[in-house]
Amino acid sequence: MEKKFRKPKRFRAKSDTGFLDRSVVNLDVTYLCALVCPSCQRQTMVRNLGKKVTGNHLSKTDFTKLLRHFNLIDFEGQYSDPVHHPEFIEFLELCYEHGSEVVIHNASSVKSKAWYQKAFRANPDATWVFAIDGLPEDSHKYRINQDGKKLFEIMVDSKNYLHNKPVWQYIVFKYNQDNIETAIKLAADSDISFYTIYSSRWQGENDPYMPSKKYRLPTI
Repeated sequence: MEKKFRKPKRFRAKSDTGFLDRSVVNLDVTYLCALVCPSCQRQTMVRNLGKKVTGNHLSKTDFTKLLRHFNLIDFEGQYSDPVHHPEFIEFLELCYEHGSEVVIHNASSVKSKAWYQKAFRANPDATWVFAIDGLPEDSHKYRINQDGKKLFEIMVDSKNYLHNKPVWQYIVFKYNQDNIETAIKLAADSDISFYTIYSSRWQGENDPYMPSKKYRLPTI
């Protein structure tokens, strides 16, 4: 049965600033990711120290509890990618039925096109943010193991199912700093949203990924 379009419930803050009364939660729902991004804490704080990434999947029972208290669910993994949760599509369906606002940050590209289409149909009100750092053919230079061309095609295809434009997130690195304008035009031609991120996660002056000074934030 086709789901009818309806606007999700919106977060409304009660205080002047909205900070203390906000109803937003940022979730790492799993511990799995197929990528090997050099500055990710999976590498710098775990694998580079000879350790194994461990953890658990958030249970459907606990996720349902969260829906009672938060009306904006941000699936933005710090150590993982949400698409690797075995029940992620069911989580999207639960959010849709509950009327929760949803944002999904995705960089891993191992799931099939059919899987994505099922996920898009499960919650057409969701906003998907695709992390493709550079032109699609170059994004694997930082997002190691990412198929940027495949993920870009999936991002464009998502418009056939979602009510909100997909978002192309582009972290600026040395290898892609000269391609920003080309990427902006590609996004416009594809009718998708685009935004750049300027990072401060640099491993000293010899970091091969660090862009020119105009394209980065001061190192923390």
